[in-house]
Amino acid sequence: MADVHHRPDLSSHPDASEMRDRYARVLGGRDVALMDAPVFLIGLYCAISPFVVHYSATQPQLATHNLIMGIAIGVLAVGFAVTPTRMYGLSWAMCAMGAWMIIAPWVVGSSPDLGVILNNVIIGGLIIVLGLLCASLSMKNSRAT
Repeated sequence: MADVHHRPDLSSHPDASEMRDRYARVLGGRDVALMDAPVFLIGLYCAISPFVVHYSATQPQLATHNLIMGIAIGVLAVGFAVTPTRMYGLSWAMCAMGAWMIIAPWVVGSSPDLGVILNNVIIGGLIIVLGLLCASLSMKNSRAT
């Protein structure tokens, strides 16, 4: 039977220092990684919220709006996870998206009821809070480097 527990030492590998540097560069400042999943989940909920709160029939424009905004927030979250150093500059855009979600029931919708308003205000507030957290953490990490 083969010895599968034998692992060679990789420190003598010719690319070991380059791999170590790349690993540190990719994971450097990943305090913000804790924000990726919540941002994605809020985007997912924003996309399906018209069907969960049951206003897709009474507010079709707002239902389409929330679907598009939810997809955009989810794409931002995936971008934050895949290329964090490039995408965390867009944390401020996420704050603007949250503010827009708060006022959207009156701008996009027509005479929204309390459930629609609360749904969008809560989603928008969470997006603003997470956007501010992402922006502050990315600014802290950029100052540290």
